[in-house]
Amino acid sequence: MNVGIICEYNPFHLGHRKQIVRIREDFGADTGVVCAMSGNFVQRGHPAIFDKMRRAKAAVRCGADLVVELPVPSALSSAEGFAAGGVSILSRLCDGLCFGAETPDTALLQKAARVLCSEEYRAALRQQLAAGARSFAAARQAAVQALCPGSDVAALLDKPNNNLAVEYCKAILEQNVEMQPVALPRQGADHGQALTESAHAAFASASALRALWAEGGAAALAPYVPEKALKLYMQAEYDGKYTDFTVMGHCELALLRAACADQTPFAAVRGVSEGLEHRLENAVRETARLPALLDALTTVRYPRARMRRLAMDAALDYSADAFPALPPYLHLLGAQKDALPLLKAAALPVSHSLARLAEQNFPCRAVVDAQLRACDFGALCRKKPEPMGSALRQKIIFLTK
Repeated sequence: MNVGIICEYNPFHLGHRKQIVRIREDFGADTGVVCAMSGNFVQRGHPAIFDKMRRAKAAVRCGADLVVELPVPSALSSAEGFAAGGVSILSRLCDGLCFGAETPDTALLQKAARVLCSEEYRAALRQQLAAGARSFAAARQAAVQALCPGSDVAALLDKPNNNLAVEYCKAILEQNVEMQPVALPRQGADHGQALTESAHAAFASASALRALWAEGGAAALAPYVPEKALKLYMQAEYDGKYTDFTVMGHCELALLRAACADQTPFAAVRGVSEGLEHRLENAVRETARLPALLDALTTVRYPRARMRRLAMDAALDYSADAFPALPPYLHLLGAQKDALPLLKAAALPVSHSLARLAEQNFPCRAVVDAQLRACDFGALCRKKPEPMGSALRQKIIFLTK
């Protein structure tokens, strides 16, 4: 049996290793663990701390069998798009999909997914939005509550990992793939929870570790990440191969300002609606720092995470119809050598080389071009900036058990 994990590993930590261990405890020691991992950008709308090859190496060294990239157009998307991209990749390789949730009741999560797939839900959602719901999330929860009064389904949507879990289950239904969802209890601190607030301090959240990194570098991560991963992070720190988020903000704003030379510069950007293109242009013209730009964009109706993704899509010039809805290839980042036969069953182009994948067909070329644009942007945002084209020179990570 092969079990998939949709992940970011930003950074890989003890909780992630525990999930891999738990999968093999539950399904057998010979279970293959396949990760669909965000590349150099993550769903929060900015580059990962470390590049994708370093994070893939951490995952393979700590127990994963295969790491396949979740391309930037999917990784830099809403929870729905993120989940759909990951499920599309892993359904080619895996029998099951494992994820953490605050409510690890797989049957209840699937019930919620079925509700979200229904035409009745879509009608109820439109009604809530038309009635002036303060946000999409509030409208969605109210619509589900109206359809499932007295049940626990709507309450699921209060928690971030439950939300993502429901989207995974929904993607499985919508893509009609034979993949069994398996919810595990989320161990450790909640997303964004300070370490001192958690009863599971050894299993810190990735967001808490990013805050630790910003304060104390790799040494501060030592109690919370596997030793094999820590060595990679310490080397990245020494070499300056990590994202400098101040530099990133300047680079992003520079691209957005350059775009304003055109008339209606953001009208075609992915995710634009309700006049957001004008709101974004005004914010770009009136602010001098990325945090101030995001402050100007963010409202109750337009959450900050969505605005971060919108701004980055605009900076990278990602238009609404530039890419296929789902990843058109499998880009292999790392593997245990004895796991490579798993790739033979995939019904998509497979390669460790983006150049080779770009030659396959037009959809592959479109996604590879988006990948290269994002990788070159991320390379410029390192503490020690790197030249263009590094993504075309990266070599696959092979380990032998």
